[in-house]
This record gives sequence, C-alpha cells and structure tokens, in this order.
Amino acid sequence: MHDNHINYVEFYATDLEKIKAFYSQVFGWSFTDYGPTYTAFSESGLKGGFEKAEEVQKGGPLLILYHHDLEAVKEKILTAGGSISKDTFSFPGGKRFQFLDPAGNELSVWMEVES
Repeated sequence: MHDNHINYVEFYATDLEKIKAFYSQVFGWSFTDYGPTYTAFSESGLKGGFEKAEEVQKGGPLLILYHHDLEAVKEKILTAGGSISKDTFSFPGGKRFQFLDPAGNELSVWMEVES
C-alpha cells in the first residue's frame, strides 16, 4: 500500500452474475462475492468491485485497459454482450476504442503502436 495511490475502484451493476460472466469471459478477471449485493474482482491490474444497483449512472472517470490486440478483445467484448460506444481511433503512440459493459459502464481499451 502506498499513500496517495489509487488503490481500488468500484462500479455499479444491475445484474452481478451477468457482469461477472462478462469480465471473466473477456478479460479473465476473478471474482469473490461478499453477500448478494457486492462482488470484488482481481487479476485486473487494480483491485475493485461491483455493487448491485437499481441503475448505472453514465459519465465519470474513464478507466482505460491495455490489450496488445484490439481487434481480438473487441470481438470478445461483443460476443460477451458488450457494445462499442466509440470505435477505434488513433492518437500519438497508440490507438483505442471505448465500450459499454452489460451494465452500461463505459471503459476503454488501448494498444501501443510504434511510429
């Protein structure tokens, strides 16, 4: 643990079983349930969890994941029930896209591109 470092992130989801299946299938995350309204995840690079909620609010910080093969992970996202909210675009040093998980949380995936 380090002072002033981001240590944990929480999301909301209306269906915890569906959200666990999505992130397990697409990214290989592991989950530990803490009662019927909370599940924690690991194997993501940063620990966090999902709290059961009636609805998911849009907006807020955008979490960005890394993957060496954008097209492969994009296909996994779509197959697992996610959707693409902003298609792949380039920026200096890489490219990325944004997606919505089955609960409506928006995240992004990027990859490095050599110049």
